[in-house]
Amino acid sequence: MTEKTDKTEKNIVFGIRAVIEAIRGEKEIERVFVQDSLKGDLAKELMDLLNEKKVNFVTVPVQRIERLTRLNHQGVVALMSPVEYQDIEKVMEGVKASGQVPFVLVLDGITDVRNFGAIARTAECAGVHAILLPEKGSVKVTADAIKTSAGALFRIPVCRSRNLYYVLRDFKAQGYVVAAASEKGGDDYRKVDFKGPSALILGAEDKGISPQLLKLADARVSIPVLGAIGSLNVSVAAGILVYEVVRHRS
Repeated sequence: MTEKTDKTEKNIVFGIRAVIEAIRGEKEIERVFVQDSLKGDLAKELMDLLNEKKVNFVTVPVQRIERLTRLNHQGVVALMSPVEYQDIEKVMEGVKASGQVPFVLVLDGITDVRNFGAIARTAECAGVHAILLPEKGSVKVTADAIKTSAGALFRIPVCRSRNLYYVLRDFKAQGYVVAAASEKGGDDYRKVDFKGPSALILGAEDKGISPQLLKLADARVSIPVLGAIGSLNVSVAAGILVYEVVRHRS
């Protein structure tokens, strides 16, 4: 067995029953590969569970699965997330206990893994304490994202929530400043007070931040664009805004 195969198999679960139990155990699964000719009662149980839990899966020829493992896969292989998602409340409690001022980066609906990786790299360099993602309709931590982040995603806590609105509402109740980056923002990003606990929201380049989160924000900040192109890449915008927070705290 080659070194490459050894590394790959640390991040997979194979076999129908094993994958079923991983899903039921709410393990972090990136994608499930199912052999296109798979049949039987256990296979049906698996497919029903994949659909019920909305797990990302694809049907493929057996040759594709055997590129992942030559062991007794039974026509099913699950790629597991390379990191464990953390609980945002516990992470922030730890930050406060250490005497630091919390700074959370919230990514609402961003799906591009390379943008995500670039944002995570900047966030880790700037001392952001956590990245918060929605559970659905969002990018996940993948090998591509980790590579683009230069390994930062192994160092910065990544958290997920079923409802970002409730998390941010709780943050506001605890005294956090919640700022949303928006092209239509009316607040000068340089004048928002980020010295206290802060949560900065960034949205997808096509859809932006959801209206519900925009209404919740204490400030809507924008970065001046002086050229003909109307907006910045989200990872570039993240770099500017994150380091503005650093400047306020320096």
